Amino acid sequence: MGVGRFAFTPILPMMLHDGTVDLTVAGRLATANYVGYLVGALAAMLIPKEWPQTTIIKSALLLTVVLTALMALPFPTTWTGLRFLAGVASAIGFVFTSGWCLAELTGSTASIGSAIFTGPGAGIAVSGLAASVMTALSFTGQGAWTTFAVMSAAISALIWRVFRKPGRDVEPFYVGKARTSGRVPRTEMPMFAVAYGLAGFGYIVTATYLPVIAKNAISDSPLLTVFWPLFGISAVVGSLLASRVRKSADARLYLIGSYLVQAAGVAMSVVWEDAVGLALSSILVGVPFTAISYFAMNEVRRIRSSHHARYMGLLTAVFAVGQIMGPPVVGAIFARQVNSDSAFALALGIASITLVVGAVILVAMIVMFPARVHHRPQER
Repeated sequence: MGVGRFAFTPILPMMLHDGTVDLTVAGRLATANYVGYLVGALAAMLIPKEWPQTTIIKSALLLTVVLTALMALPFPTTWTGLRFLAGVASAIGFVFTSGWCLAELTGSTASIGSAIFTGPGAGIAVSGLAASVMTALSFTGQGAWTTFAVMSAAISALIWRVFRKPGRDVEPFYVGKARTSGRVPRTEMPMFAVAYGLAGFGYIVTATYLPVIAKNAISDSPLLTVFWPLFGISAVVGSLLASRVRKSADARLYLIGSYLVQAAGVAMSVVWEDAVGLALSSILVGVPFTAISYFAMNEVRRIRSSHHARYMGLLTAVFAVGQIMGPPVVGAIFARQVNSDSAFALALGIASITLVVGAVILVAMIVMFPARVHHRPQER
């Protein structure tokens, strides 16, 4: 998924250099991917529960490889559709892989359930480092897409045999008591979905344009290609840290902390416009990136223990709506600002405030819907 969803970000500077896209077209391609992610999330909600999860996951892997490879073809008119379909595959893959892996790993030794969420961050880091090498070797965008397709195929082959058995149902990662759908307050899920959707918008400006923002801020720095891999490595670290948190606490507290850290990271690239500031921004935005998904997916399994895959799809859909809004907002700001620096500064400021609002909603939820905690017997 790190390649399927986010390879476009490190490749974008190459495509801009090739002249095959400009920032307007780039925004359109990014939006198509995020719209596809929304459609895929909605589709995941409609897929019958009886369908084998592992077959769906493998199909998503194959589609990611094929769609990435097709982006290397010199047919720009197809790129929007390809990025849309890549978004569909990514969302379906995320929903079903999350459900399958959390069920398999939650409660095991050392609570390694969050380990699966290191995957997108690792993919971002590896693809970012590969893009750095490709940039140094003067690769074209076409060559970069081909390379990433080969990488995706190799990774898929390595993990193919992992998905051999259907998933199972287990308790959420922390000891908040799971509730049946009939006992959930009517407004709890909508509030949670809105808060999660705000996280989608809050990070996406940085996640889409970080290399371009860095190029605008420090155009002559040899560190230009470092920030995106640093973002991915930080996401891996964040996922591992999420596995070490105290399991008896309310997951919404971890979400609040994650939102505020990410808000600070988004704002950092505006107030500290040099290599150090961009590095800190990459770290602070990256560390909570996949941890937010981990905590949120477990929380939805607590408050909607029945048919949780369907509600994971709902949350992923709302998150996708937040993502979709990012590039058009940036485009609208660019149309009204004198230069790109001020445009990105305004967009990032709005994104940071959005994350703070999401944290406030989660605080309100803790007050309105306190979790009932019980202690689970220690597992062997």
